[in-house]
Amino acid sequence: MRVMGVDPGLTRCGLGAVEGRPGAPLRLVKVGVVRTPADDEIGARLVAIEAGIERWLDEIRPDAVAVERVFAQHNLRTVMGTAQASAVAILCASRRGLPVALHTPSEVKAAITGSGTADKRQVGTMVTRLLRLDAMPKPADAADALALAICHIWRGGAQNRLAEAAARATGAGGGVTAAAYFRGRGRPAGYSRGTTK
Repeated sequence: MRVMGVDPGLTRCGLGAVEGRPGAPLRLVKVGVVRTPADDEIGARLVAIEAGIERWLDEIRPDAVAVERVFAQHNLRTVMGTAQASAVAILCASRRGLPVALHTPSEVKAAITGSGTADKRQVGTMVTRLLRLDAMPKPADAADALALAICHIWRGGAQNRLAEAAARATGAGGGVTAAAYFRGRGRPAGYSRGTTK
């Protein structure tokens, strides 16, 4: 599968795309960042991030998008900007009907390095090794985006297949979404307990 990872941020939004499957060599598709000037209005910055992500989606055509889950930080201004950029990425992918997964920083670190407390350099070193690159991707936001994509390929593939199977099984018969299926809410038309439909 091809996964696009997004390390959200207002000043630098890291983007990275990786192709592969669990147990097989991974391949770098593309890596980079979308930058916005810190003195621009918030609306203009979010529009620039959206345009950058849309260009990537057009070019990369991923099977899924993995976004870093925003977590509480001491700096409220930083976490707000991260959350806003994260929402733009989720919106862009969802508008195209792409599966979106949120992974915490510690989950990504554990998947890539074996330790949920690894630092950015350790993550970057492992990303470089796993993708067989000549040099570590820079800035760190770009390496983090690749780490998100790798984490999702290794951990999210089975979940995506289950969601797709649920969507195929329920979509034609009564319009139940995969999300509703897994929440146990909503039933296809004509469904009653004890029947198989």
